[in-house]
Amino acid sequence: MILPPSLRPGDTIAIIPTARAITAEELHAGIALAESWGLEVKLGSGIGRKSFQQAGTAEERADDLRSALLDDEVKAIWCARGGYGTVHLTELVDLSILQDKPKWIVGFSDVTVLHSALHRLGVCSLHAQMPFNITGKSEACISSLKAALFGNPEPVSTLGSNAHSLDRHGSAEGVVVGGNVSILYALRGTPYDLDTTGKILFIEDLDELLYHMDRMVMNMKLGGLFDDLAGLVVGTMTDMHDKNPADPFGLSAEAIIARAVKGKGYPVCYDFPAGHINDNRALVLGQKAKLSVTPEGSTLSFANESPA
Repeated sequence: MILPPSLRPGDTIAIIPTARAITAEELHAGIALAESWGLEVKLGSGIGRKSFQQAGTAEERADDLRSALLDDEVKAIWCARGGYGTVHLTELVDLSILQDKPKWIVGFSDVTVLHSALHRLGVCSLHAQMPFNITGKSEACISSLKAALFGNPEPVSTLGSNAHSLDRHGSAEGVVVGGNVSILYALRGTPYDLDTTGKILFIEDLDELLYHMDRMVMNMKLGGLFDDLAGLVVGTMTDMHDKNPADPFGLSAEAIIARAVKGKGYPVCYDFPAGHINDNRALVLGQKAKLSVTPEGSTLSFANESPA
């Protein structure tokens, strides 16, 4: 795996929307944060543009991403927000340029499309908070984002809080892959589907009906994504719900996942601080890491060298 160069003060970071529309005003806090770290900020032409829900047509958004990829001044690409639509860019943008000129692509949720595509190309990327709605995020969220961008990814830990009752104790080492369950499910059977063999899989999601979650998890189970993992890190499953609370599905999202991986020998942790929450810690996808799940909590620690 190729690890993009660490950022330094004076470097330029581009903010571009790959999916849902966003205004410059909604980015003020994110821009100020990047500038406080000594970075120059370049806004993509898609900021302020709107085509129905999205920040322009697929071709326009692809042009924004392509321009940032080809701009030698830009050392990292910070996706402005999630939503839906990044998948349309996969047919229009050649990401393989990052194999020769790697730079960080940063985001989560819908940006899982890019993370998965980059993993297939052997390039690391950063699952982390985007500039939209960054006000109010935890100090640990912001600190972990900066640390990862500047080359010193922080361990992410639940120690000191209550361990989850479904945790399966143990330790593991492997490359971290994954992201949003809905997107991973949508990429099944495509060229961007993940090979999870021997890896630490991270998953999270937001605002899904519980029976939809079960459908997606069963697809992943039957497709073998859970078979040969080194470990499983379950981030936050935020705002999961029943269509009709009077007639519930009967299992939480965490219990659905636990049922799918029952009998596997690898460690599993739940309610990990990454996902659609204020304490959304940065995870270096494609990077080697050590996972420890104990009765006191769980820790994911990243290596500081480029993965083989």
